[in-house]
Amino acid sequence: MRHVIFNAVRVVFSERRPRVNLKPAAPIARPVRTALTIAGSDSGGGAGVQADLKSFASIGVHGTSVITCVTAQNTRSVDSIFPLPVVEIRKQLRAVVDDFDVRAAKTGMLYSAAIVRTVARELQRTSFPVVVDPVMVATVGARLERDDFRDALVDRLLGRATLVTPNRFEAERLSGLPVTDVESMERAARAIRRLGPKAVLVKGGHAKGPLVDVLFDGRRMRRLWGRRLDKALHGAGCTLAASIAAYLALGKPLLAAIESARAKVALGFQHSYRPGRGVEIINSQITPK
Repeated sequence: MRHVIFNAVRVVFSERRPRVNLKPAAPIARPVRTALTIAGSDSGGGAGVQADLKSFASIGVHGTSVITCVTAQNTRSVDSIFPLPVVEIRKQLRAVVDDFDVRAAKTGMLYSAAIVRTVARELQRTSFPVVVDPVMVATVGARLERDDFRDALVDRLLGRATLVTPNRFEAERLSGLPVTDVESMERAARAIRRLGPKAVLVKGGHAKGPLVDVLFDGRRMRRLWGRRLDKALHGAGCTLAASIAAYLALGKPLLAAIESARAKVALGFQHSYRPGRGVEIINSQITPK
């Protein structure tokens, strides 16, 4: 210990060096990827943006959203549909893409030609993968489109799609062909692929017989088999398309993203639940380990 006089003040210095406790470096957290859903709001929480955001969160991506329509619906019916003004839809989309590093997007209920044109125009400014779920009819049977929707979807949006995911009835509307079995699903997939998307996944959930989805990317036709459960669930199509987008946001190739999403949907079917007095809801929160 040393004593020093400084300005008439005795200062005591310790020779002992301060003890420093070193902590191990904190692990660097993996950045959370961002996905976007452009769809309608379901007040019952089983489908639409609500199902999409639950799917995103369960897979581990940050979910952003653009609301196209506000619906008053539950597990028994769709009582009303209020399409938002396209200027507000445009503002939502620009607010998201101007700030967030969106890695993939999913479109759901677009409802009208005006909304389709607005969304398609804004997505032309982007380059991330887009999964188009061509929502036309709700599980409870309500129509979720205007008369001008189909043609606008074909003319303006399908050419921007990385993947389009029609069910049997939507595949018939888009292709103009009857869809009754696997062979006709494949014919419809080829016809829809000619409309512009990079790939087409025709879902077989509404067909009879063993469960099989058909994937066509312009080069190879694949039949993706699964286990059929005798359930008509609210939100299954939304959950599938949103989950594919989420896995694409994580960097998975398209086929791997589809396979992972189908496994998630199969598990969601097994753990479906009935929160209302109508149809059951797919469990969008659950993900395979």
